Parts: sequence; structure tokens; C-alpha cells
Amino acid sequence: MKVKVIGAGLAGCEAAWQLAQRGIEVDLYEMKPHKMSPAHHSPDFAELVCSNSLRGDRLENAVGLLKEELRRVGSLILQCAEATRVEAGGALAVDREGFAAMVTEKIRTHPSITVIDQEVTEVPEGPVIIATGPLTSDGLSKAIGEYFGQTGYLHFFDAAAPLVTAESIDMNLAWWQSRYDRGTPDYINCAMNKEQYEAFMQELTTAEEAEVHGFEDKNVFEGCMPVEVMARRGFETLRYGPLKPVGLTDPNTGKEPYAVVQLRQDNAAKTVFNLVGFQTHLKFGEQKRVFSMIPALKNAEFVRYGVMHQNTFLQSPKLLDRYYADRRNPMVAFAGQMTGVEGYVESTASGYLAAVAMAAKVQGRELPDFPKTTAIGALGLYVSDESVENFQPMNINFSIIAPLEQRIRKKAEKNLAIANRSLAIIDTLKDNKRPTGVLTFSKKQKNPRFF
Repeated sequence: MKVKVIGAGLAGCEAAWQLAQRGIEVDLYEMKPHKMSPAHHSPDFAELVCSNSLRGDRLENAVGLLKEELRRVGSLILQCAEATRVEAGGALAVDREGFAAMVTEKIRTHPSITVIDQEVTEVPEGPVIIATGPLTSDGLSKAIGEYFGQTGYLHFFDAAAPLVTAESIDMNLAWWQSRYDRGTPDYINCAMNKEQYEAFMQELTTAEEAEVHGFEDKNVFEGCMPVEVMARRGFETLRYGPLKPVGLTDPNTGKEPYAVVQLRQDNAAKTVFNLVGFQTHLKFGEQKRVFSMIPALKNAEFVRYGVMHQNTFLQSPKLLDRYYADRRNPMVAFAGQMTGVEGYVESTASGYLAAVAMAAKVQGRELPDFPKTTAIGALGLYVSDESVENFQPMNINFSIIAPLEQRIRKKAEKNLAIANRSLAIIDTLKDNKRPTGVLTFSKKQKNPRFF
């Protein structure tokens, strides 16, 4: 039996790969390059829009744990991310173009995956996994709304940060360093003194914004908030957010700066950098004017300006089960940010779990049990938790993972203990530690075993 996967973003590609690795034929539908959303620019699959970072890699960080779980269960996205990794201190960041190209090549050359380049505007009959992301086309968005009775959608607005060329950054005023000198010095740091920060804040909070239909500050999701919206919350907000100076030392003064803008490389050649935390929907001319007030960026060449777009996600606790499937019809599943998971890694995890569950249904096997003690399982259980009253997109965090029985006071030690417990469970799920996605047979079995 074939499974349809709609959408070739991170979740869709992960889902298609996991299904195919389990011997299931997959038809993967993707509307690019024939039709592009406002935020996409490349015909490749798994295009990273907001940032090239998959965030922290330490196990004391919940997203670091989630990434390690995905590595251990054979995630395509994590394999490609590691292969195209660029320096980013304690974070996993990738060469954006190289990453998308590798995922695309892996998907297009898999013998069990057929790529169909066309837009889908109806909810297909199952088995199907819909992973069209927060930028689902109007046609399919309307169809999903009708499928769920028009009550299943919420909306929020998302923003991407601008990119500048490396050669246009004034390195006499900037320096390389990672916060607290962790790992290698992978960030370019651009300092501002108090007077410069005050002037910058004045212009940032009064700069002219591009028109976005229906936009209000209250509709902005916290995890991808435009820098100008954040700035309006208070004079010190940015200094405790993306412009925090702690753990950094300006070599020109030998002291901690008043505020710091960090730049992270966006490609392997280190020719393009993005302004960390500078998602924005200011007009392009205003972006150049205001962001050029950062001393080290006074002559910055912008190769892409920040953009703002509306994202759409499901009211998942009312609609989906722990495997991201429709409670009414488990052969219709969803994955990615449209389910209310927030972030590239979380989207990948949802695509993985939706796919291994769908594979089990199609092959007549028992559904995999990823408990709340694992990050993969906890994320699916949060998204499907009917007791959640005000559902909002959620990054993985330790608060949704089952707590330890013993009490550990130090937060880092407690988080590491939770991570180690989770990884031990993941390893036991891997069928006596056989690699995930590899067909294995026991003497008594006629059918392949997977989890």
C-alpha cells in the first residue's frame, strides 16, 4: 500500500524517508518550484526560512536531547545537518543551501519515493501525512479547514532575519567569540555602547513597518518575534534578549559591552551572515537604515532583508492523537509546524513519529510507544493533550518531559539526568540496538521488524 506525503519541508522529507526505509512506497507531493510561498526562494526541499540554526547541541538543553534522540533513531534531517554543519559554538547550524540540496538529493534518489511536483488542494484519502507547514497554500488550507469543520485553525505571524555579506562587516569594531568562550569562537559580535543603543532603540521602535494583513503585536508567536515588536516591550528588553552582552568581552575595551548584536554564519564559505534574533517586518529601506546604525554594520551589504508572513497551525489537542493523526481517522495524519510544534528540530521529530506510526498501521504492526520520558514522545503527547486550554506553538522543553523521581537541585545536572534516562529508553526501543530503518528478520519471522 502506498502512502502519500504532502509537502517536502523538514517534516515531510523526514516522514517520506522513514516510510521508505521501512519498505513502504511513498508518493511525495511538493508544489515547488511551480508555486512558491512568499517566504521560500529555492526549489530544493527542506528549505530553512527563519534561520540556519537547529539550536543548542548540549544534552542539558531540551532541543539538544531531541536532536540526539533523532540521531539515534536514524533521522535523515539530522544526518544531512551533521554533513553540512558550520561552526556555531554550542549550536548546530548548517550551510543552508548545502543542507537543502543534500536532503533533496537523498529524497529524489530513494527507490521507494516518487516525487510529484504539483500542488495538492484537497485532503486526500488515507493513508496520508500532510506536512505542508505553516505556509500551507490557500487552496489546501481551505480544504483542511473544511475537513475539520473550520474550527481547527489558529493563526500567528512569523518573521525571518536579514542576511549581510561578511566582507561588509567592519571587523575593526567587531570580533569573533562564542558566549562564555564555549567551544570555538563562531559568532561575530558587534558591540554598542549606551548612547549607541539608545539611538538605535529610538529608531527601531519608530521605524516604518511593512503592511501585513491582519497583523497585531498580540498575534506574534514569542519564539519568532520581530525585533521591533520586542523592542516596544521596554528599553531593556533587547539587552536581556538577542542583544544580551553577558559572557562576551569587547577586545577594544577589555570589558563587557553595553549591548551586543551577534552574527552567525549562514553558509559553509562564511561569506554570508545572519543577524541573530533580528526577525523583522520593517520595510526594506527601514531595515537598512536602522540596522546600519549598529557600528560594525554601518556599511553592511544586505543580501536578503527580513520578511514577515502569516503562519497557520491546527488546534491540535482537539483534533490529533499522540501520533499526530486525526482522532476520527488515524490513516490521515499531520506533521510539522502546522501541528503546533515550533522549530525545525521539533518539526522533524513530528514527521518521524507520524511516519513510524503510519508505517505500523499500514503493515499491521503494533504502534511504537515513545513515552513521556522521551523528548519525541513528550512532544507528541503535548500536542495531543486535551487538557491544554490555550494551545500555542511549543518548542521542546524539559517541562513537558516526565520529571525524575529523585530530586536534583542543580538545573543542569537534573536536565542531564533526564536526558540520560531518555536516551537509555530510546536505545531499548531500537530492537536490541539494531540501526533504525534497517530491515531485520528473526528466524521465526516472515515480516520485517521496526519500531
